Amino acid sequence: MRLFVFLAGLAGLALPAAAQEPVNIAPDLPSVTVETPEGPVTIEREQDNANEVTGEWARSSRPCPPFCIQPMIPAPGVTPIGELELLEMLTDPEAIVVDSRTPDWFAGGSIPGAVNIPYTQAPDRLDELGCEIDFEGFVCDEARPVALFCNGLWCGQSPSAIRRMIAAGYPAEKIFYYRGGMQNWRMLGLSVTGD
Repeated sequence: MRLFVFLAGLAGLALPAAAQEPVNIAPDLPSVTVETPEGPVTIEREQDNANEVTGEWARSSRPCPPFCIQPMIPAPGVTPIGELELLEMLTDPEAIVVDSRTPDWFAGGSIPGAVNIPYTQAPDRLDELGCEIDFEGFVCDEARPVALFCNGLWCGQSPSAIRRMIAAGYPAEKIFYYRGGMQNWRMLGLSVTGD
């Protein structure tokens, strides 16, 4: 076989391209459809087996501070989650997935089905997450499960939002933290909005 490849190369013959293998999310999960205000969106992984992440999302070393590696659990009682758990939350009508980045980052690409509540506004917008406005703040007896994410392992926006939400009365046990954020999401080739 090696001789054939060598001789074909010398003769300038094209060899057949490697077959593209399907890229599922999980062995029996090729895609997930989530409801968004614009209608249903299918989340799947990039199918090009040779695809590579380039540009801003491929950067691995950012100056610390401010881009320091974030803890797995940003506050006591918060549950860290990965991509599969986040996909489950995106399809759960009771759960809310929050992109806690600033609006310019959100507009540049986000996870389909996520809503944008910037980290600076999170403690003031708990009413959008199931809490009721009270004279002295919020009553969060009916708080919905909420997952927050930002740019990645080195981004402090969602951990900051989480700590401020808890201080404002949101129950920590209702908060889930997708630490991998947009960097991991893009590294896995998952669908992104607004690119």
